Amino acid sequence: MAYLQSSGNDSRVDASNLDEAFMRHALRLAQRAEEEGEVPVGALVVVEGEVVGEGWNHPIGSHDPTAHAEIVALRDAASNLNNYRLPGATLYVTLEPCPMCAGAIVHARIGEVVFGAADPRAGAAGSCFDLLPSDKRFNHYTRCRGGVLADACGDMLKAFFRARR
Repeated sequence: MAYLQSSGNDSRVDASNLDEAFMRHALRLAQRAEEEGEVPVGALVVVEGEVVGEGWNHPIGSHDPTAHAEIVALRDAASNLNNYRLPGATLYVTLEPCPMCAGAIVHARIGEVVFGAADPRAGAAGSCFDLLPSDKRFNHYTRCRGGVLADACGDMLKAFFRARR
């Protein structure tokens, strides 16, 4: 039995539902981004069943083009663990990572990326670019799986952009 730890609330999670549980947490983080007027993408870094870093998009509010959810979550995890390398960690993110985030994921030595919705315009895990996991030019291999709660993740993004038009 694995444990899902987030925001001080520990709850037992069956291993078969672990990916969905963590992706639901990422969706809650994406909701925070949306509440701030940002594109709703959320991410978290998990090590041995424990959330060690969280992030949501906020490049507009922070005036920082690198403030994607993945980068923010990686920074948080690295700070919390006092190490810029995060081997064995899993990054959960509601949207397929872009090339910038893929580069940071490789440099952090993330073990696996689990994403929700594919991004056919800028996805770097096979949708548009194939940087994660198959680009053999990198010195680190990151496993990658998409489609976890894809409908919920995609619907949140579609609703956000529909409301903006």
